[in-house]
Amino acid sequence: MIVLASLALGVIAVLVVGSWLIKRFRGPSSDRRDSLESHREAQEREPPVAIGDERTVGVEEFTEHHSGERQAVTKVEGFVVFVEDLPSDVDVADAIEIKITSFNRGHTSATATCLGRA
Repeated sequence: MIVLASLALGVIAVLVVGSWLIKRFRGPSSDRRDSLESHREAQEREPPVAIGDERTVGVEEFTEHHSGERQAVTKVEGFVVFVEDLPSDVDVADAIEIKITSFNRGHTSATATCLGRA
């Protein structure tokens, strides 16, 4: 009985390690490759906004800035814009007016200030 249990555990261990090795050496899945390619393309394109631009956007979600301040995450043509100075009653899916104030180092996202509800 103990021999059978040991054998079963050994087979399970071989299957788990073998499956991990196959995934490791086959490379990323097609979904992951598509995501990486989209990320590279986004890094190479010009941002669809400029400093000073004013836009109406929808709030997609919220994040907390390292300072502890709540920021809205929005997108302009797929380009991520973090919005500061939000009214406390703004919620996901609300439309707000923003003004672009800066870009991150690689110009892959922007920061904006909230001008008010749309």
